[in-house]
Amino acid sequence: MQIQKTLRLAETGIMLAIATILSVIKPFQLPFGGDITIFSMLPIVLLSYRHGVGWGLFSGFLYSILQIATGFGTVKGFFVPEDYALAAGICIVLMDYVLAYTVLGFGGAFRRMKPAPALLLGTVLALLLRYLVHIVSGTIFFGAWAEWFFTQEGFYSIGETIVEHFSGVGLAVIYSVFYNGLYMLPELLLTCLAALAVSRIPYIVKKS
Repeated sequence: MQIQKTLRLAETGIMLAIATILSVIKPFQLPFGGDITIFSMLPIVLLSYRHGVGWGLFSGFLYSILQIATGFGTVKGFFVPEDYALAAGICIVLMDYVLAYTVLGFGGAFRRMKPAPALLLGTVLALLLRYLVHIVSGTIFFGAWAEWFFTQEGFYSIGETIVEHFSGVGLAVIYSVFYNGLYMLPELLLTCLAALAVSRIPYIVKKS
């Protein structure tokens, strides 16, 4: 039993290290935060699949701390009005880092199924939950930039139409869904493909 615990801890450390390294490889980055990485969230999904959702959530939390340590400089606190920048900045970190990465631990929710569908559905659930957290955070803290965003060159008539028909919270939600979707949806697709690929490797899909 002690050996199994030691092996699980060692595996978790290795997977967290791999996830952190992969998160640094960013083929695509948005100017105001958000990027597409090389399957950086898959190791957390695999930990949850192999050891259960509880361990997955714990691993996701640890991963969030590592993300804060390696990516704190990208927190978009400078967009928040100065009169509540500190409080808002803390909330942004809690949502866009701690909560957003911790929920990846739900990737093992379907571990009772066969490996391929279990990892595929788990990946979809985990990344959609993270996407949802970013949507809520973006709506609350960055929704004020929605009109400016949709009127930038490149949106053409689509951006103008959105601004004409939506305002306030509605516009902020659309902005957050659109902006965060620019990196979360491609990452979701890429991670699903990677999950299907590793589901064929016997050792990786072995559950504790």
